[in-house]
Amino acid sequence: MLEFAEKLMLTGMGALTLSQQKLEEMIKEVREHLNLSEEEGKKLLTRIQKNAEDQQKRLERLAMEEVKKSCERLGMVTHDDLKKVEKKLADLEKRLKTLEG
Repeated sequence: MLEFAEKLMLTGMGALTLSQQKLEEMIKEVREHLNLSEEEGKKLLTRIQKNAEDQQKRLERLAMEEVKKSCERLGMVTHDDLKKVEKKLADLEKRLKTLEG
């Protein structure tokens, strides 16, 4: 049973990257093991896929937050900060040309 639970968990984690054929094989295995109808098996896999997507998005968000914090600690500027500075510089260059001209 532990092996099956592990397979089920790995299925959820990898469901986003599996081919259609592999997904169908996993549905069949889960259905047979849990004695589910085809529709119940599909619903279960859909829930697992949704959960995997949500977890992936959550992990990506957490990773980005950590990268951002690390950059801030290192004193690195963000892309938005750089764009603001570039705009200010362009505005100053225009004003300088106006004063010179």
